[in-house]
Amino acid sequence: MARDLILGLDQGTTSTRAIAFRAPSLAPVATARRDLAQHFPDSGWVEHEPEDLLADSLAVLREAMALAGATPADVAGIGITNQRETTLVWHRATGRPIHRAIVWQDRRTAPICAALRAAGHEAAVSASTGLLLDPYFSASKIAWLLDNVPGARADAEAGRLAFGTVDTWLLWRLTEGRVHRTDATNASRTMLYDIARGAWDPAMLELFRVPAAMLPEIGDCAGDFGATAMLGGSIRIAGIAGDQQAAMIGQACFTPGMVKSTYGTGCFLLLHTGDAPVASANRMLTTVAAQFAGKRTYALEGAIFVAGAAVQWLRDGLGMIAAAEDAGRLAASADPAQLVYLVPAFTGLGAPWWDAEARGAMFGLTRNSGPAEFARAALESVAYQTRDLIAAMKADWPGAADPASRTVLRVDGGMVASDWTMQFLADQLDAPVDRPVVQETTALGAAYLAGHATGACPEPAAFARSWALQRRFVPGMAAAERARRYAGWRDAVQRILAKGG
Repeated sequence: MARDLILGLDQGTTSTRAIAFRAPSLAPVATARRDLAQHFPDSGWVEHEPEDLLADSLAVLREAMALAGATPADVAGIGITNQRETTLVWHRATGRPIHRAIVWQDRRTAPICAALRAAGHEAAVSASTGLLLDPYFSASKIAWLLDNVPGARADAEAGRLAFGTVDTWLLWRLTEGRVHRTDATNASRTMLYDIARGAWDPAMLELFRVPAAMLPEIGDCAGDFGATAMLGGSIRIAGIAGDQQAAMIGQACFTPGMVKSTYGTGCFLLLHTGDAPVASANRMLTTVAAQFAGKRTYALEGAIFVAGAAVQWLRDGLGMIAAAEDAGRLAASADPAQLVYLVPAFTGLGAPWWDAEARGAMFGLTRNSGPAEFARAALESVAYQTRDLIAAMKADWPGAADPASRTVLRVDGGMVASDWTMQFLADQLDAPVDRPVVQETTALGAAYLAGHATGACPEPAAFARSWALQRRFVPGMAAAERARRYAGWRDAVQRILAKGG
């Protein structure tokens, strides 16, 4: 067997998976997956066990190799993609974490962010990092750890602690402490990174009181990240990108104006804006889309905290469905005359509202409302939130004014398997929605980065030509009906915001 296998490791919020792809076409040949336990020690707190992140990653990599009938000698490289803002701090000497990982969904640092906002710092934070002061990002999580774990701040200031997002933690452990590095996409989610200069920002480090000695090196998405010997032989680690940027790469969104949206636990929509950052006037995030050979490209991003998590709530919290795939069928049976709205602010509202204190609510319930109407409201909420994001991005990006510019949304993630959901999404956006043949685009993007770095895969333009459409959903809803339903959504959101949670 030639050394033409690429492993894409996708370490997500609720699961870890590895997919073996055959280069250069990157056809998937084997998949392994494990659920990841989440811990909720207090209201609004979400944590992972750091050792689970490593153990599950090793397990799925080994299983994918075994299913592919491969040995380390057959693998050209590993690409890693990860839940992004999740924060870990560990002892350099031992590799022992000082605390569980604080997950991106965690809201415990809302008071830190509120105090900095009240002190007038948000404008400076946004100008440097492209982000908004919100507990979502890593910086306030680091500050909380250093202030709440006994001895942590003294150890950090003495250079004895290391910080990393999940990619950095896995890289450190897989290389047995030899490599402390991240890529530009993950760095751009920490709220410590100057997106224009492409470097850690001393002013942000001072604002959040984070010692520079804790931070990893920053590099390209495709390159040399060392090697691991933990899979039975030496294998290069050659690609890293945050999960949403990896999905954008896997969707071949390499040119300005292209849009992708990933529907997992949350929903993350990215609009490629080119080789210069675009500041948002509508509370979108400005982020790094990718970095190749030292050159960065940028995107506007909107984050919806609850997408697939609303379906999980129907299944696990309410017991209305037995499996996630039942939601679309149940929603299709709902009474279309009932305008029932779920605002799924279970952990606050993300873009464009950024209200950490908002909480979820149902509106429009009648005596005839039942599980079908709940399911429909949960799925519709994803489409309405996506419409909110795209409207804000079009207002921010000058390229949207081009008459030739036409939104075509490329979608991926677990929710896109539902034809009903994708059709309603197209109806609300009044734009085509494209579902690709390979829907595991996050792992695909990570694998492409590793394949590109090792020479097993072609340049981005050639890779883009290999993207294949599985189905296009075209809008069919009457304009008046689209407007009526969306007006009800906007009213529901305003009621949540007005109540302040």
